[in-house]
Amino acid sequence: MTFLETFLVNFVSANNINQMKINHIILLNLLLIFNTVNLMAQDIVFNFEKNKDLKQWFIVNDDVMGGVSESNFSINKDGYGIFQGYISTENNGGFCSIRHSLSRKYIGNNNVLKLKIKGDGKDYQLRIKADRNDYFSFIATFKTTGEWEEIIIPLKEMYPSFRGRKLNMQNFNNNYFEEIAFLVGNKKNEKFKLIIDRITLE
Repeated sequence: MTFLETFLVNFVSANNINQMKINHIILLNLLLIFNTVNLMAQDIVFNFEKNKDLKQWFIVNDDVMGGVSESNFSINKDGYGIFQGYISTENNGGFCSIRHSLSRKYIGNNNVLKLKIKGDGKDYQLRIKADRNDYFSFIATFKTTGEWEEIIIPLKEMYPSFRGRKLNMQNFNNNYFEEIAFLVGNKKNEKFKLIIDRITLE
């Protein structure tokens, strides 16, 4: 029987209040250690926190092609990234995005991107560029539920796209990327709000 299994048996069978309190404290510490070790095993791409510098994140909306959609990006009081705004299809527009340029991020033995986010029930895209100067991105669309959730995106399933067109190229297979982005554009007028906790490689 492992230490954890032995502890759980003792925790359940504790027959006095003081022992139960002690066991409860030990259990909380074990869970904290487990969560810390689990987080260390993840390769952090970006972890949103209070006072986090967002200078390397920038907004790209459809105004670059004459549209009038609007968005903003900030850190809230709880230390989460807040990407929100309004999508307008006027003037052939219809999208908002935030992009993050980073030092070359090597993938190593990782094969998925994991997002801890809270959406609004709308569809969003995650985009990456192997080279930040590439004209195209590798993209994956994900749905949100309106609750906190973890979205798993296999890197090998991210396909190349440019201006809404899938390109006749292979899916992502690089060992690094230099830009990551979120985009919303569901071909209709709507408000949106995406709350982001962290982005990791696993």
